[in-house]
Amino acid sequence: MAITGGSRLPATHDYVFPRGALVMGVEPVLRFEPAEERAKGLPLQQETDKESGLLVWSVLVIDQAAERKADAVVTVKIAAPHQPVPPEAIPGTDVRPVVFEGLTLTPWVDDKACRSGGPGERHRCRAKLAYSLRAAGMKPVVAKAAPKAA
Repeated sequence: MAITGGSRLPATHDYVFPRGALVMGVEPVLRFEPAEERAKGLPLQQETDKESGLLVWSVLVIDQAAERKADAVVTVKIAAPHQPVPPEAIPGTDVRPVVFEGLTLTPWVDDKACRSGGPGERHRCRAKLAYSLRAAGMKPVVAKAAPKAA
């Protein structure tokens, strides 16, 4: 099979964010270090992308199509040599609409809610399919011109 674990599946911005996305902030993704390494007191390192070797940045986004508030905040990772700059806010607001370019989805199994029963009990699996989002970049939303009256 051509699709393997960790495959990045291409998707369009409009497919993932049909009602749009709003940027809340951008910050570096720090590399996970085992406790032994952290105990040495070495400075934290930023994660690098496995495919490109570029630094990885986390963009905190509000998905305007989310049905529950708990699902509204998502993270989109961008690999870039420098911190990506979010678009300017709409004047008079903190709202920063954005369009992601080169968006990909990586499916994974979120098994945090999966609990096995004790001896003689049934296993109750509440694992669910989740997606990790990555993008090549982001740009401001371009307002569409209103149709001309005839």
